[in-house]
Amino acid sequence: MSKMTKVVARQIFDSRGFPTVEAEVFCERISSSAICPSGASTGTYEAFEKRDLGNSKYLGKSVFQAVQNINKIISKKIIKKNVHNQELIDSIMINLDGTKQKIKLGANAILSVSMAVKKLSAKIKGIPLYKNFLVKKNFKLPYPLMNIINGGAHANNGLRIQEFMIRPDRAKSFTESMNICFLVFQNLKKIIKEKKYSVSVGDEGGFAPMISKNEEALNLIVKAIKISVMICMLQIFKDLKRDFLICLRMQY
Repeated sequence: MSKMTKVVARQIFDSRGFPTVEAEVFCERISSSAICPSGASTGTYEAFEKRDLGNSKYLGKSVFQAVQNINKIISKKIIKKNVHNQELIDSIMINLDGTKQKIKLGANAILSVSMAVKKLSAKIKGIPLYKNFLVKKNFKLPYPLMNIINGGAHANNGLRIQEFMIRPDRAKSFTESMNICFLVFQNLKKIIKEKKYSVSVGDEGGFAPMISKNEEALNLIVKAIKISVMICMLQIFKDLKRDFLICLRMQY
């Protein structure tokens, strides 16, 4: 049995430059850490992200209380527990909090510890993290959803829809999916440039042109897709032509 020997947390900064929680879990000398993700927009019924609203040094965004909740409260309850028993560890933290939206300890405290535990379990087993979730042996990579235009709280434009995304449904592999998304993204960039809009990106990495109508954003994307389809068809034609010439050479 692999028992946890130490749990520590600290405040770090995320990709947006805001404080967030990092938890690190130990089994003797082996450890794994996890950083709690944080969104720019949160719904009323989402799990509660505990921040120090009264800490003016960090504009009310620091997470020292959540860090302390891990170091002083959560750690004492899960030390010596089996790191491979994820369900038990999660239930201990959920019951310790006792609220529907994790208001007492903070979802950022609970989630960072939970993720670190799962990662450490996989590390000790010597398997990739995704295999630590699998029950079946037959699995495949999911097709990516690509966020290509940002609006709402993720950009400083007038778009009310926050994320305009594409999904390459007809791709036959993950590699082909990425190739399709790459073509659409790069062609969209060219179109936005041609219209004299900025090609700066929003919080989620999609373009954030200064437009206000959702229909205009959709039209830009559709145009980029059509151009990308033509490029793919041209490449297929070139490949077929090359293969045909090769066959002719082989015959003669």
